[in-house]
Amino acid sequence: MKITVIGAGSWGTALAIHFSLHGHPVSIWARNREQMAAMQNERENQRYLPGFPLPDNLTAHTELTEALEGGELVLMVTSVAGLRDSVELIKQAGYGHLPILTACKGFELDTGLLTFQVVREILPDNNKIGVLSGPSFAQELAKQLPCAVVLASENEKWINGLVQELNTPIMRLYANTDIIGAAVGGAVKNVMAIATGLSDGLEYGMNARAALVTRGLAEMTRLAVALGAQQKTMMGLAGMGDLILTCTGALSRNRKVGLGLASGKPLHQVLTEIGHVAEGVPTIDEVFNTACRHQIDMPITQTLYELVRNELSAKDVAERLMMREAKSE
Repeated sequence: MKITVIGAGSWGTALAIHFSLHGHPVSIWARNREQMAAMQNERENQRYLPGFPLPDNLTAHTELTEALEGGELVLMVTSVAGLRDSVELIKQAGYGHLPILTACKGFELDTGLLTFQVVREILPDNNKIGVLSGPSFAQELAKQLPCAVVLASENEKWINGLVQELNTPIMRLYANTDIIGAAVGGAVKNVMAIATGLSDGLEYGMNARAALVTRGLAEMTRLAVALGAQQKTMMGLAGMGDLILTCTGALSRNRKVGLGLASGKPLHQVLTEIGHVAEGVPTIDEVFNTACRHQIDMPITQTLYELVRNELSAKDVAERLMMREAKSE
């Protein structure tokens, strides 16, 4: 299957490397022409995923139409902020009919739309739209360490066939028709990872970490169900699995945000030092606003919302979360 990857950050590059290593011709494109030319010439993404050579059947393109030509599947691995413009470019290029999986996680700012909903809004006639989500770090996939993720779409026949075609011993794929649950889990777990990083950075201990992860899962589930998801999805890879990895893994960017804030650094400095997009930061606003619209109690999210507005200190956040009034679980 000819796959086109849109977005050349660490995750997009890791996915491109993985699928090309398993026999699929892959094209990758991003807006930065200089970066794409360098990747093609140097056969490596030295900026975002250094140390991993690009396989021979992986081509980096400076022109979008060349990357899409002959494509059978598009993987959208831009930032959530860049998703809408990139899908619009695909439509303008005449390739809006191609099947699309979004592999970025979050809610679009201002609209509050999930990633697949953004694509659907731009391409209403495309009936092959889904999400790729689950516990997965780019560096580990690039190293070909095993993982398991979910491909979710309301088009059950298509997504089941895609799982069969793309499944490998390295990346085990599971099909799911609960696209809302898969998308919400992937978005909200990043917010919870910031809270867990704060707790870890303040050395509150593993008991506090376990409490935050568990209550974070409860928040995720309440919101997802209110938006139309199935509760069981949140107990699987796209919910609990992704949450555990992002809250505890040393490679988690969002956890690093929490660790940086706990050390007393301002948010802009933390993000600059990370050097990659940490989707949990912009997602805080949209998750909080969505929870308010649906009258969903999300105390962890609300507390982080106040933190990023400088209404609370990092220490105040952790103390508030751990000293809420007693109640039934």
